[in-house]
Amino acid sequence: MTATPEQFSALGKAQLDAALRFATVAAESAEKLVDLQLKTARTVFSDGAKNVKSLSEIKDVAELPAWTGANLQPVIDKATAYARSLYDLAAEARSEISALLEGQVAEFNKQVTVAMDAAVKSAPAGSEAVIPALKSVIGTANSVYESIAKAGKQLAAMTEANLAAAAQTASPVKKKST
Repeated sequence: MTATPEQFSALGKAQLDAALRFATVAAESAEKLVDLQLKTARTVFSDGAKNVKSLSEIKDVAELPAWTGANLQPVIDKATAYARSLYDLAAEARSEISALLEGQVAEFNKQVTVAMDAAVKSAPAGSEAVIPALKSVIGTANSVYESIAKAGKQLAAMTEANLAAAAQTASPVKKKST
């Protein structure tokens, strides 16, 4: 099988489109992350200034435990919300990139199948043993990819569970302080 210039052109265009989609996802994710960081920095600065001012207004040391209780929980809640937002951004980017990769792998597998079929039809006599070996290699590569994708999904699920556990751990502090 010989590739025609149109096939090379189509392949190049498809690869360029895929690269642009990956770059777009990366740029959008970076933009969202920077936005989150700036908003968080503004909030932390503002809250810190308010806390320092309210701390400086304490006249009696006996008021310190009440001040700590009233000011600690909002900090914990905001830190938990920030961690959750970071995770959500990362999960969204991972999901979009995974979808793009799955599409790329599916298209690659389709192209390999077409090429293999063409190679089988035009293969010289005596090369029949090579075709099953190539199919085995492709099957192994697909299995490795599926294992990596599965591990990524398991890691995401574990991270989600850890964030949920951290949020629940922070909740008792709120109940005790109220």
